[in-house]
Amino acid sequence: GYHLREGESYPARLEAALRARGVNARITNAGISGETTGEGLQRLRATLDAQAKPPELVIVSLGANDMFRGTPPAETRANLEQILQELKQRRTRVLLLGVMAAPDLRADYARDFNPIYPGLAHAYGAELVPFFLQPLVGKPDLLQADKVHPTALGVEEIVAATIDEVVDAL
Repeated sequence: GYHLREGESYPARLEAALRARGVNARITNAGISGETTGEGLQRLRATLDAQAKPPELVIVSLGANDMFRGTPPAETRANLEQILQELKQRRTRVLLLGVMAAPDLRADYARDFNPIYPGLAHAYGAELVPFFLQPLVGKPDLLQADKVHPTALGVEEIVAATIDEVVDAL
């Protein structure tokens, strides 16, 4: 919920939307704004072990910061693969929220980056939202002044666009 008020983050709004559908979900927001796949991988075991009980589903939403920092796609893929391996070992279902390379990046970067999420979802049997920011494309009013992070209304659009996949993954 970068620069959003309490209760406006994707996890908070997703939990509310699931409950409105009759799904008694409790979502733990373990996200850290600005985190890379490498940093998420470093925290994964401790975060999972700190839960009172193992989660039924983990939503993995990492990689955008790797892209913005120019992390080599092979490194991003390797980190995500280790995350998925750990979750598979724990027999935890996964919903992978995919990222697409920004259009202003080099064509070879996009060529190597864009297949990461579909390939890993297929290899690990994870559910996939191919590009979870799709609802924001071409809608600057749904973005904060940094033109990257969603506004509270943008979060609502992302929730509306992804809730079916979350329900299916559960």
